[in-house]
Amino acid sequence: MWEERYSASDDYLFGREPAQFLRENPGWLRPGQSGLAVADGEGRNSVYMAGRGLKMTAFDMSETAVKRARALAGEQGVSVDFHLSDWQGWDWSRQFDLVAAIFVQFMGPDDRPAQFANLRAAVRPGGILMLHGYTPEQIALGTGGPPFVENMYTPELLRDAFGDWEIQRLAAYERDVQEGRGHSGKSALIDLIARRPA
Repeated sequence: MWEERYSASDDYLFGREPAQFLRENPGWLRPGQSGLAVADGEGRNSVYMAGRGLKMTAFDMSETAVKRARALAGEQGVSVDFHLSDWQGWDWSRQFDLVAAIFVQFMGPDDRPAQFANLRAAVRPGGILMLHGYTPEQIALGTGGPPFVENMYTPELLRDAFGDWEIQRLAAYERDVQEGRGHSGKSALIDLIARRPA
């Protein structure tokens, strides 16, 4: 499905600019740190983070998306270690100072515990997880994301999953999003920034 979506057009599905979530929380992006951008699509987020001095690794399952990500990194003059991989194929034993999971709500409730466990494993002790997605209110808005309410996040769900970590930010809110064709219009969003105990 994702390869079909990305290859259906020559433009960047979610644009070339990073998620506003990253731009609004720059203090967590520290030069010299290692970072992982999961399911990073066409690279807009990993390239931005590399531009802020992080040593970035990223993966996506779409060959077209990874090709565009490499092109974007070249245009921006930054280096990102891009990999073609699906979620299950990634080596989750690799640990990073910061893991960014942005709009990764393609798994439902049955698979979400394993998905969250993978994210937790990838953050080194003392490291940071930055998770950004949609709340259930997004379904009625229809401006991006999967059409499945059960895939959406609530503050309670994220607190249950990461409450044993040091939660630095947990906020649900609405705002206009203009991030390519894929995310366009009023959106119901949620942010989690959490530090894994050292």
